Amino acid sequence: MRFSSMLTILLAGLLWPVPSLRSPQPAGQAPSAVIPNEVRNPSVPNAKNEKDAPARSVPRFTVNVHRKRNDDFCFLTTCPAGAEPRLTFPTQIAQKPCGTITVAAAADLTDVMNEIVANFQKSTGCTVRVSTGSSGNFLSQIENGAPFDVFFSADIEYPRKLEAEGLAALGSTYLYAVGKIVLWVRNDSHVDISKGLEALRDPSIQKIAIANPQHAPYGRAAQQALQNARVYDALKNRLVLGENISQAAQFAESGNAEAGIVALSLALSPELKEKGRFWRIPENLYAPIEQGVVLVRASQNQQGAQKFLDYIKTPETAALLERYGFALPAKGKP
Repeated sequence: MRFSSMLTILLAGLLWPVPSLRSPQPAGQAPSAVIPNEVRNPSVPNAKNEKDAPARSVPRFTVNVHRKRNDDFCFLTTCPAGAEPRLTFPTQIAQKPCGTITVAAAADLTDVMNEIVANFQKSTGCTVRVSTGSSGNFLSQIENGAPFDVFFSADIEYPRKLEAEGLAALGSTYLYAVGKIVLWVRNDSHVDISKGLEALRDPSIQKIAIANPQHAPYGRAAQQALQNARVYDALKNRLVLGENISQAAQFAESGNAEAGIVALSLALSPELKEKGRFWRIPENLYAPIEQGVVLVRASQNQQGAQKFLDYIKTPETAALLERYGFALPAKGKP
């Protein structure tokens, strides 16, 4: 009995007439589908639509909405009559985000990286988490298994070292910028920085902030510049070392040091630009600060990491780096 009832229902469903999708068309004219008013304007109540809409003959058709298992709409199909093929109207499929990308970035990138990440997240829907610090410390952390996906170093030799050790994706090291250093003082300083590094001999300057040369590339560049300018021996006892170039800039900005040798990218940041002035240190006084990025081999999000690295190579990112004072390798080293 139960089987007979089910068979009856099934047969009734198969024999039920299905309205035609198309109304008769003149010869040679392409058929067109007509969407009822209540579908075109779902925000207006049906009662109002029926009352206000002019009398018209609208071919009826059935719309089946198929969902994915995650309840996202994937496509709409119409059901025409008889043996006519079904028409499919795909909807736009949203781009899948690439998850969370963890980035270790040299401290000179603090401000420009914030803008790069904001633009990248907006255009891709991915999430980027950035840690800033000294390149040498990040190198040691990655060598000890720190869970980073991408490493932006202020010294390209660190990414190359990771590749040689098998800790970075082979061939992924990329020279993204060349950094520069400046002598920076607060606006209320009376020191004449137009004299260059010789101005640091002024008795009013008791402390000069630089990054630690042992693990910070910008600290090594500062030390080289002082040595090549032949003022290092006279000033070495006045040096105060920041853990990274960002901390050295903070020492000078806060007044805990009367002057600082900092990255041009930080001197051009909104915070320091308003509070101080700087003098560009001649680039022949220090080795080029070639900065490199690499994909960490132990990354748990290789696809997202590669996507972010590709974004670093875009013209939009290059323009941002230039605005913060970096030289671009494609345009020649400074």
